[in-house]
Amino acid sequence: MSIGLWVAIGVVVLLIIMIISMYNGLVGLRNNRENAFADIDVQLKQRHDLIPQLVATVKGYAEQEKGVLTAVTQARARAMSAGTVNDKIAAEVALSGAMSQFSMQMEAYPDLKSNQNFMQLQRELSDIENKLAAVRRFFNSATKELNNKVQKFPSNLIAGMFKFSQEPYFDLGVVQREELDKAPEIKF
Repeated sequence: MSIGLWVAIGVVVLLIIMIISMYNGLVGLRNNRENAFADIDVQLKQRHDLIPQLVATVKGYAEQEKGVLTAVTQARARAMSAGTVNDKIAAEVALSGAMSQFSMQMEAYPDLKSNQNFMQLQRELSDIENKLAAVRRFFNSATKELNNKVQKFPSNLIAGMFKFSQEPYFDLGVVQREELDKAPEIKF
């Protein structure tokens, strides 16, 4: 065999190794993203279990605020029944908005804020929300890594061949982003 043939075989083997390496990297990043969303699911399950307890406690104090309580309950139900990652993201954004409204309503009831059961549930919910924020950041970081690999050359060629695509981030959504863009209203 000639040197040219050995060089050609070497180049082909090198290309095959690179393709396998890029494909395995993409699979690893996709699995990392899915694992990150599984962590979010764990926190969401805790949140979904805690919300009915919190709502039941508040109901005794805030009977006239049924609309907010109903919105939270309905948003929770939609979040629990969401099937795909994208559906879950949208449903959780809606639930976060309903929980925000719920928190504002609770502020109006000083007796409620001193109730020990309510306070414990509120601490647990706050803890879960903090954990959710952390796992969402990790999920978005995993999504960014996958999206970068899907977009960058030469791995984008392999990604296209094997149907890897950009994935959405877990973000606030349009409605909550608009609310955050407004200056906070401070009342004394």
